[in-house]
Amino acid sequence: MRCARPLTDERTGVRRRPGLLAALALGAVLAGCEPQPPPGPPVYQGYLEGEYVHLASSAAGQLLSLQVRRGDSVRHGQALFALEQENERGARLEAEGRLNAAEARIANLRAGRRAPEQDAIRAQRDQARAALALSSAQLAREEKLVRDGFVAASRLDEARSARRRDAARVAEAEAQLRSARQPLGRSAELEVAESEASAARAALAQVAWRLAQKRVTAPASGLVHDTYYVEGEWVPAGRPVLSLLPPGNIKARFYVPETAVGGLAPGRPVSLACDGCAAPIAARITWISSQAEYTPPVLYSRASRAKLQFLVEARPDPAAGARLRPGQPIDVTLLAP
Repeated sequence: MRCARPLTDERTGVRRRPGLLAALALGAVLAGCEPQPPPGPPVYQGYLEGEYVHLASSAAGQLLSLQVRRGDSVRHGQALFALEQENERGARLEAEGRLNAAEARIANLRAGRRAPEQDAIRAQRDQARAALALSSAQLAREEKLVRDGFVAASRLDEARSARRRDAARVAEAEAQLRSARQPLGRSAELEVAESEASAARAALAQVAWRLAQKRVTAPASGLVHDTYYVEGEWVPAGRPVLSLLPPGNIKARFYVPETAVGGLAPGRPVSLACDGCAAPIAARITWISSQAEYTPPVLYSRASRAKLQFLVEARPDPAAGARLRPGQPIDVTLLAP
């Protein structure tokens, strides 16, 4: 600190007059000592801030269980809280039943008739073949009798009609047997059944999603900052139940003067120091405000520009951020780019 001037002029070596020295001494006493900045890189005052993750459910319900408390450390994927799920479970059972019914219908349409039904049709075909053989033999006898003149020609027409009838029955039985071996449903009916099954699957997926929304897990590892409900309370849809602070969401905020902001850029390394920190914490600048925080209501002059302050943010590594707390004051030292 500079408080008084020496008694001898450093350039000329001439001893100053006592009157002048007394005036200078009095001025120093009245003005006080002028502090000198410490040597080395500039140090700026700042504080730590957290970007909290507020966790809520998209559905409303009674808070069934709260599995963490304020201040707990949680891991990624750890269960945090659950709302009552009776309505969603019933809807899932209903959707599963509809899907099973639709899939069973598709399987029934794609499959042929059962073996006993095919055996019955096969027996009808054999009967029709036997009747055809009998009518064919009878037609041959009637033709011989007509040629020999023993019976009238009308008997021949009856025999021919009987044979044609039995032949048609054989063709019908064979067609039924071929149909029994093919899928029961037509293509249009099968498409309708598959569409119903797809709709049932979509409904089941939607119900499963709503059921999953009633159970919330940690999206990242971090610290439970606060909880806002207790078990048994009704939680509206979208209302946060707790807030989580991941280590990577800690950031340092500090202000630099207008004379220094021009030399800053995102990515520049800085060093953070805090009370109780064993060693400086490395961080990098992530954001620089484009507007001054304090603007004098006059035209900018060299003196007024010195009052401008710009907000700068820097983020430490998540491993180092786990040791820091929001609101903690820090000293920020700019390092060489």
